Amino acid sequence: MEDDPELCVLRLGHRPGRDERMSTHVGLTARALGADRVVFAGSAEGPRETVADITDRFGGPFETEVSESYRPLLEDWAGPVVHLTMYGLPIQDVEDDIRTAHRNEPLLVVVGAEKVPFDVYEAADYNVAVTNQPHSEVASLAVFLDRLHGGRELDREWHGADRHVVPKERGKRVEGTER
Repeated sequence: MEDDPELCVLRLGHRPGRDERMSTHVGLTARALGADRVVFAGSAEGPRETVADITDRFGGPFETEVSESYRPLLEDWAGPVVHLTMYGLPIQDVEDDIRTAHRNEPLLVVVGAEKVPFDVYEAADYNVAVTNQPHSEVASLAVFLDRLHGGRELDREWHGADRHVVPKERGKRVEGTER
């Protein structure tokens, strides 16, 4: 992960006022499960700020961006593009190919919200389904990233945090850290 080529998540179709929480959760999931950055396409300053704040408090590295259009990133991406869609090929049939491709090249993972434009399906090197049943794009991203990293993301080290969660069997504990 730290030595892997870049892994970027592109959140498409953010609808202000309707997708704030879901877009925020796409960004938080990307951060927690091994991506290097998230790009929100559209007016998504709220989710960007929330994910950036979590990164400041709980550590990074992780970058957040907002872009007016998804097309420049999609068209100029220097490596494979994976589009997560229930209409794609089953993840278990393509995960090895994607993992192999990502060993040497940056990977862009596209996560939609509203109806995804057809040019995204055409631009993707892999249209991937985490089940061909309707479900959450956040769940799809989490399963995809875990399969891509083979669980390594769960042991990731975080830097620059001013607090961390202390694992406990019961209860909650968050402690400050020395920066």
